[in-house]
Amino acid sequence: MKKALIAAIVLGTLASPAFANLQMAQKYGCTACHDVGTKKIGPAFKDIAKKYAGDKSAETKLTAKVKKGGSGVWGTMPMPPQAQVNDADLKTLVKWVLATK
Repeated sequence: MKKALIAAIVLGTLASPAFANLQMAQKYGCTACHDVGTKKIGPAFKDIAKKYAGDKSAETKLTAKVKKGGSGVWGTMPMPPQAQVNDADLKTLVKWVLATK
C-alpha cells in the first residue's frame, strides 16, 4: 500500500507540469488557434518545438513574438499580440511549447 501511494505521488508530480501548462494554454486561449499535435489556424505546439530545437535564442524570440504578435513564419495568418499574458506565465508557456514532443 505504501509503495502504491508513493508511486501515485511521484507519477502525479511528474505529470502535473505538462497538464498544468496545457491548462494554462487553454486559460489564455492559445488552444483556440493551436493544438499540441495537429495544425489548426496556427502551427501545432510540437511543430514549433521541432522548428526551434537547438536554437539557444528560441525562448527569447518566441516570448517576444507571442507578446507582440507576428506573421510570416508559419504562413500568411498573423498571430495577434497576447499582451494580456503576464510575463511569468508567458515564460512558462514558451518553455512548455519548446519542450513539446
